[in-house]
Amino acid sequence: MSRSHDRQITIFSQEGKLYQIEYALKSVAQAGILGICLRGKDTVVMVCQKKVSDKLLDPACVTNMYAITPKIGCMALGSSPDCKSVVMEARQMAAKFRDQNGYDIPVHFLAQRVGKKAQIWTQHAGGRIMSCTSHLCAIDDEKGSQLWKCDPSGHYFGWKACATGQKDQEGNNALEKIIKKTDCKSDKVTTIRKAIDALAAVLGSDLKPADVEVGVVSGTENFTILSDAEVDEHLTAIHEED
Repeated sequence: MSRSHDRQITIFSQEGKLYQIEYALKSVAQAGILGICLRGKDTVVMVCQKKVSDKLLDPACVTNMYAITPKIGCMALGSSPDCKSVVMEARQMAAKFRDQNGYDIPVHFLAQRVGKKAQIWTQHAGGRIMSCTSHLCAIDDEKGSQLWKCDPSGHYFGWKACATGQKDQEGNNALEKIIKKTDCKSDKVTTIRKAIDALAAVLGSDLKPADVEVGVVSGTENFTILSDAEVDEHLTAIHEED
């Protein structure tokens, strides 16, 4: 086989991967779910829509929120099977780090590992790129509240706030206004309500507790997913403020 033929195969493989990345990013948006993430003073809140595709499905089995470790939360958006696969790999990375080092993995290092793993999938012609954008949150002992976003191409960055999925540009515009006023210094309750309010404003509709998922990590507390009753309490307070 000639060198020119090898080079052609390499070029076609690279172009195919570029298309795969583009399709993976588009599929995250086309999943029809908007996710909002917002940092506070010692809090990180992740809010997203909850859509049950079939009335016969158990709503408890439909989620985009996961606990990687007790202290690290994850919101994964995109193809549900791909999201679960990425979450499982992240849990294995965290468990292996804990076993080897004797302490929990820092969230920024976990984001780096998840991003590198995603980037590896872009290098091999025989592998399919995961259609999943993951958001990792935790309270770091040294750096405080931390929010990281990893996309299918392998990019991973720390954020003050971000929106992903359907209408993400409108979500980012709303979050820019919030960050301009608060500068990531809001308390826990305020951060939760601002994130929920931003999601409702972008969607242009009143939210019900069953239509939204809220994940919170704050202070020394573990990552928790709020119950419908807790979400309803925050929604009621937001309506009263308006």
